Amino acid sequence: MKVTVVIIFIALGWAYINPANHTPFIPANTGETGAFGWTGILRGAGIVFFAFVGFDAVSTAAQEAKNPKRDMPIGIIGSLAVCTILYVLFSYVLTGIVNYTELNTAAPVAVAIDRTDYRWLRPALKFAIIAGYTSVILVMLLGQSRVFFSMSRDGLLPKLFCDIHPKFRTPWKSTILFMFATGLFAAFAPIQWLGEMTSIGTLFAFVLVCGGILIMRRTHPDLPRPFKTPWVPFVPIMGIVFNMVLMYFLGWSNWARLFGWMAVGMLIYFNYGRKHSITHGIKSKGVPVPGRV
Repeated sequence: MKVTVVIIFIALGWAYINPANHTPFIPANTGETGAFGWTGILRGAGIVFFAFVGFDAVSTAAQEAKNPKRDMPIGIIGSLAVCTILYVLFSYVLTGIVNYTELNTAAPVAVAIDRTDYRWLRPALKFAIIAGYTSVILVMLLGQSRVFFSMSRDGLLPKLFCDIHPKFRTPWKSTILFMFATGLFAAFAPIQWLGEMTSIGTLFAFVLVCGGILIMRRTHPDLPRPFKTPWVPFVPIMGIVFNMVLMYFLGWSNWARLFGWMAVGMLIYFNYGRKHSITHGIKSKGVPVPGRV
């Protein structure tokens, strides 16, 4: 339903594009960093980066896939490519129908549809948007519960997070806890803060992943790797650089919130995880720690 509505909007709205709305294609910078111009593009990319969160969440379900070696790369890279193309085309049509200066509203797509003869699309688009939010929520609850499941199984979090439902074989207690936690944030936290916090947290996680690739290739070069990142060290180094650049343009208030959440995580780690981790237990017995992918 979501993809169909997006494609219909792109196809029908293309005829209503006014080239004047794309001139200049990149509005000049106002003199302030992040306000239009190329720095504005980088700031905008950082702010909306949360739109790409769901793709990496696919990997958290690898333990539940029949053939993760083949299916994970296809699922992540394939969906990322298709959705990126749809994002670009949708944005191009939207800003072509309505000038960007008029789109700072709660329902920018509805404004664009009002400029066409296809007002019947409005309810379909609203339904697709609700479906989109719902699927994102479900994917993130699934992904985060699996991340905590793996951490709990390694002893970094309490056993509660790796308790499996006897029938459905899923981490059900963890999922229920996340439902209430995310519900409280959604109800009471400013939505702009939530979006920017999600983006900077995801970007920082990707920096750590890229750094982990560099370290693992050097410390455990012979580990079996079902999927092997190509062009190392070029790809992870470029990943670190680009992610850090996007993080920089998110502003110091978001950096402050990031460090605040990191401090909470460090407290949990040093007060619980470090003492109960499997790795710590193996080291304390003098047994070599096996490499982990």
